[in-house]
Amino acid sequence: MGLADRLGMAGHHLTIDWDITPADTFAMFESWGGKDQERIRSNTELHYYFYIDNWSSPAKLCLMERGVKHAKILAYIDCPQEMLEKCVARQGTDMRDKSYAIDEGIKQWLLEKIIESEDFSRIELVDNSVKPEDMETGLPKKGAPLPAALKKTSLRAAGTVLTEQEVAGLAAKHNFYDSRHNPQGNFSNALVDNGDGLTVTDHATGLMWQRGGCDLTAIRNVQKYVAELNRQRFAGFADWRLPTMEEAFSLLEPQANAKGAHLHPCFSREQPFVFLADQRKPGGYWFMDFKQATAFWASGSIPGGFGRVCRSV
Repeated sequence: MGLADRLGMAGHHLTIDWDITPADTFAMFESWGGKDQERIRSNTELHYYFYIDNWSSPAKLCLMERGVKHAKILAYIDCPQEMLEKCVARQGTDMRDKSYAIDEGIKQWLLEKIIESEDFSRIELVDNSVKPEDMETGLPKKGAPLPAALKKTSLRAAGTVLTEQEVAGLAAKHNFYDSRHNPQGNFSNALVDNGDGLTVTDHATGLMWQRGGCDLTAIRNVQKYVAELNRQRFAGFADWRLPTMEEAFSLLEPQANAKGAHLHPCFSREQPFVFLADQRKPGGYWFMDFKQATAFWASGSIPGGFGRVCRSV
């Protein structure tokens, strides 16, 4: 019996990537390229690596499965605590995310005690079963009275080309939350449940939003997806489009919800970052990352992005 069998993955080709570090993973899986400019090119490509989680005491040695669409800890490894503490101390304890790469000593220990051993008593499996997503909105229904002090904001609706400097100042202009450039922002939405199970309307911005969206793909396919929604008159309308930077910023909330996104929980967790109508100067496409609560850019094809549409009402 091998490690894959112990993890309940019999017949699965599980290869440990000993070179990957926690610092590599965002760029590799969610952005423009990580170590050696490597970018994940497939929605189904998975990488497995060990890292130290030092968010709480004592530190834990974890086996991670990482793909573009998910990151999950498969198991905790009962490694000598002294080895973990020394490894963390050598890297410094002020790291922002408190996730640490393993060192050569821990690698050799893993090879001997876990990878090449038939004794699996040091492996604690993690239950990664996924509960069905709660899509109850808890919002006022269509036709309900709007707040008397409602302030309406008009936002740019047509896509444009934006530099990184221009993007950095957009959130503050409208008091939108941006974890990098305007962490004090806190825009007040006025979301209403349209009762169709598909959309909500924000009366603060005059936008109707799709609650779900399309899966991870290249920008060309997202554009085709939008065209098909319009052809089918999704939710009864044929003027759907990708949101602009300002429109997407308007949805961000300072606190992450139970789904891990800085959004009202009426929106699906299946679209963690979405393409925008705006392109980047000098090149690339902008997308809004609802988990990181800020805007990033990518090539448009690798690894791609998700899609969520809106329309002006």
